[in-house]
Amino acid sequence: MGLDIRIPLGLIFLIIGGMMSLYGLFTRGSAIYEKSMGLDLNLGWGLIMFFFGVVMFFIGRRQKWQDAPVNPRPWEREGGAPRH
Repeated sequence: MGLDIRIPLGLIFLIIGGMMSLYGLFTRGSAIYEKSMGLDLNLGWGLIMFFFGVVMFFIGRRQKWQDAPVNPRPWEREGGAPRH
């Protein structure tokens, strides 16, 4: 049942990183990058955040797939609690 925190965090980083990367691509070479010595920090950090989000999301999904029970324990089947 448990929600793995890596999945929503990965999605947040994917969305924000993608938006920053797109903004950095559309504003390449503009005057707003004079303060940062001409470096397009939006594009750079956006890509870093995007790939971090991809890694977090897929690690969380992979862990969820691996935790799925293949054969439930005898007492988890129909019939309820184990008998002693």
